Amino acid sequence: MPVRSHRRPLALAAAVATAAALGATALATTTASAAEVPLSGYELTWGIKQSYRTYVTGFAAGSFTATDGASQAADNGVFAFTDGTGTYESTAHTVDLGFKGSLKIESTAHRFELTLSDVRFDSATAEVTADVTKSGTTTQDVPLADVTVTRSMTDMATTLTQEAADVFGSASYAGAAGDPLTVVQKTQPSPTASASPSTSASPSESASPSASASPSESASPSTSASPSASASASASATSPSTSASPSTQAPTKGDIVDGTLGWGVKESFRTYVVDGVAKGSITTSGGASQAAGNGVFTFVDAQGEYDTEADSLSASFEGAVNFKGHEEDGEYGLDLTLTGLEATLDGGSGELTADVTSLGRTSKDVVLAELKADAAELTAKNDVITLDDVTATLTDEGAEAFGGFYTAGTELDPVDLSVALTEDADLPDGDGGSGTGGSGTGGSGDGSGTTGSTTGGTGSTTGGITGGLAATGSDVPAAALGTAAAVTVAAGAGVVLAMRRRRTAE
Repeated sequence: MPVRSHRRPLALAAAVATAAALGATALATTTASAAEVPLSGYELTWGIKQSYRTYVTGFAAGSFTATDGASQAADNGVFAFTDGTGTYESTAHTVDLGFKGSLKIESTAHRFELTLSDVRFDSATAEVTADVTKSGTTTQDVPLADVTVTRSMTDMATTLTQEAADVFGSASYAGAAGDPLTVVQKTQPSPTASASPSTSASPSESASPSASASPSESASPSTSASPSASASASASATSPSTSASPSTQAPTKGDIVDGTLGWGVKESFRTYVVDGVAKGSITTSGGASQAAGNGVFTFVDAQGEYDTEADSLSASFEGAVNFKGHEEDGEYGLDLTLTGLEATLDGGSGELTADVTSLGRTSKDVVLAELKADAAELTAKNDVITLDDVTATLTDEGAEAFGGFYTAGTELDPVDLSVALTEDADLPDGDGGSGTGGSGTGGSGDGSGTTGSTTGGTGSTTGGITGGLAATGSDVPAAALGTAAAVTVAAGAGVVLAMRRRRTAE
């Protein structure tokens, strides 16, 4: 594991911030010939990254063990390293502190073990570092995060480094926001050597950067907005300018003769598969298509029933989408297929179901999401019922189908639905819909059943495959799981072995 050289010290703003945090008493103890003031009794608290802690104790079924003076807050909280000692450099107005304690992170299920020790904070380089022991080898002073130094040295924003991405096993961590970092004096030294932040004297002209708020950490990122390449079946897209005559209007209830469903599953998942550590591909088939730019999917050839008086419909769609990644020796740790999609609505509420196949095992009629339309009424215009941006919320079954990484209640990509009630009704054309869709990496868009594919980079994750789906884009550690054949869930896309059926499986 490479250890990067320290960068040049921070600009004047950070130096002034550190000086103000230590206070005038520290300055009073210095002389021109003795610029360094000893410090002691400090504590550093940092959670690394909340989603990482959730991954370790959740999907990886692992644990954190804090010893030798370190501790962890309740409910899988942040870590504290104690008895910090070091120096305050009065010329540059910087502190360099080392802390006691070690943190062991391990998972038998995912076959990883690492230990962090000798945690240090240096305001000159604006870094937090640690000695990292992994696979029996210790690398000293590994920079884990860049720190935005503030006057109070509390809740300082952190940005994970490339080295942290290597240590914690996710390429997506490089440059990602970590948990906030706090460095405070817990044990007061003798009055002659006081350098406590509690005696802070703010300079009259503070040039310190403002303290950044703690980044919002969630196992599942909000991706409620429809992607720009949405396969929206907009009612205003290509509706005929003349309405059908009363003699040819569809009855208030009957059979659906055609239709499309646009849905992206979840934008962060698509990014994780193609552009994240999965280094995989997305393939559509059976008439389904994907919009260009790793966009949303369109499923076609709707069949079912509707009743505009009762404001209800049930429509099933043709087409399949396959997510594949984490290839190792010709085997895939992630191989997930969704097909047989069906949407039901009654009074504006309903369900989205699919047949889900993961690593060769199929579960039928899995209720993936609860649906909620903006309006309860179903209105046909030119013999077409169109619903845009229907909210899709992950169910308990859906959460299990995605390996438990996305929690129930997570908002998925919205659903766009358009169904024709008569043979001569014209369905609107959405991007990537039943008309000409994206080409190249965006997958086929002609709806003819031609397979399209969006492909990510090549390569594999050393030691195995990653666990969990993306949480903040592709926010998942690449922890080794062993051979792909040995896992029942992979990359958060495993299917629960036995789940409630909404209706009798075929």
